[in-house]
Amino acid sequence: MTAGGYVPLRRSQGTVSLEGAVLILAALYIGVFALFPLTRLLWEAFSAGKSGEPLGLLLDQWKSPSTQRALWHTIEVSVLSVIVSVILGTGIALAIVLTDVRAKALATFTLMLPMLIPPQITALAWVELMAPSSALMSLFGLAAEPGTTNPLYSREGIILVMGIEHAPLVYLAIRAGLNSVPSDLVESARLAGAAPGRVLWSIILPLMVPAILAGITLSFISSIANFGTPAVLGIPGRYPVLTTLIYQRLQGFGASALGETAALSLILAVLAIIGLAIRAWLAGRMASKTDMSSARFQGFSLGVWRMPVSTILWSLLMVISILPLVALFSASISKAIGVPLDFVTATLDHYRLVLSSEAVVRAFSNSFMLAIITSVASISIALPIAYFAAVRQRPFARALEMIADLPYAVPGTVVAIGVILVLLRPLPLIQVSLYGTMGILVFAYLARFLSLGLRPVIAGAELLDKAIDEAGQMAGAHVFRRIRSIILPVLAPAAAAGALLIFMAAFNELTVSALLWSSGNETIGVSIFMFHYEGNSPAANALACLALAVTIGLALIISLFGRYLPEGAIPWRA
Repeated sequence: MTAGGYVPLRRSQGTVSLEGAVLILAALYIGVFALFPLTRLLWEAFSAGKSGEPLGLLLDQWKSPSTQRALWHTIEVSVLSVIVSVILGTGIALAIVLTDVRAKALATFTLMLPMLIPPQITALAWVELMAPSSALMSLFGLAAEPGTTNPLYSREGIILVMGIEHAPLVYLAIRAGLNSVPSDLVESARLAGAAPGRVLWSIILPLMVPAILAGITLSFISSIANFGTPAVLGIPGRYPVLTTLIYQRLQGFGASALGETAALSLILAVLAIIGLAIRAWLAGRMASKTDMSSARFQGFSLGVWRMPVSTILWSLLMVISILPLVALFSASISKAIGVPLDFVTATLDHYRLVLSSEAVVRAFSNSFMLAIITSVASISIALPIAYFAAVRQRPFARALEMIADLPYAVPGTVVAIGVILVLLRPLPLIQVSLYGTMGILVFAYLARFLSLGLRPVIAGAELLDKAIDEAGQMAGAHVFRRIRSIILPVLAPAAAAGALLIFMAAFNELTVSALLWSSGNETIGVSIFMFHYEGNSPAANALACLALAVTIGLALIISLFGRYLPEGAIPWRA
């Protein structure tokens, strides 16, 4: 063999070595930001505690009356809100997917608004809608008398608002199931004379059982992890759940309560893991039962019922998605609580006061910086992981992908406590402390949101032609050149959409930030919550509307990438 014959072998060995180095760097990133905080939390939660007994800390918290009450409240509002979510999500999915109602894409986006908007803003919007002397409801003479208690500051209020917030999750699960219904089954039944109602009841709904159960588990997991809604509605209503109990313990006792909050976080994580396990099992069953060989069922024609059904659907969407936001904006431009809103009394003073506040300007700056850093860093690590997992199909990369999902799958409160435990003491070697600085927020966001960017990038990478990458490898192109020249141009839309999804989530984040922020390091989510918590509703409403404008604007920009992305990469696209 000539000397030239050995060149490909040396290049191949160099490629393997370089690919191994990239995978090691990705593993270090995920190990430090995703795995280490969760492992540290487990270690703390399983410690002996003050009693010195094995698992003493966990057992003490488990036996605590306050824990038992918060745990029961968590399960109670989660289960009951799931019922609300299933009723709304299933009914709307059947109407949009199985019929020819008007403006399906817009209806889907409208339904997704409670999911796209941060929970604390959704809860705040509902508070303003149902408040005594509500600026919007007063226009129609429907507001409650001044001085009466807002009915949403209660268990029922939390159930209603969380049920609406998580209905889109049920809708997405049902929509995926309906899109896999084989058309031949439905057409056979129709040819046999079965009416649409009979087909729905006898064929479609039985096939939807795994999808409905998947929607139930998604809604339940989101409910137990929800902090914003129970914080806005439950703290004033003296109805604690686990997430708010952890927040109040840490706020009241500081670092001395870390052991207790770690144990409480573990209880919360166990609930989430049970839900995730059920979800994974159901996903496997749905995948095994999906018949991709049959054409997709296109739905029923409503005929003369098209306009009435469309009217009912849009009326419902207006009530659950649009009306609260209109109430929030109305309250933000009202001169004062109880003053009737009209063209004379409407004012932008609250916006001027908010935007002239040094703390609010700093919060905007902090949130933008955190969102940009998190987006860029997460997508930078998501691209090589997606390449090795989907294109090269490396089992190790698939394992990294699964580990990266953990901090986003478990409640944000759990991640925050784990990060505090990791960064409470100065970093080894350099002896620099990140606790109480912007650095701890950056660390937590990098841990929390990597999974959000991985999903669209992985989905895009799975559609790549593997032969193109193999050709580049045979030509001697190293891994960075292949990613830069072959993979990145194809995945650019998916990566951009993933970055915007991360930016949108990080910009308004509250659950993690509420436990990690310090003076001078406020974020938008924290500022809105603290304004409301301190009773400054006008400032909270104005700032929430500004954050809402950013969120909806980003969602519309993401939608522009939809035509370049795999189906399902953007959840609110019909």
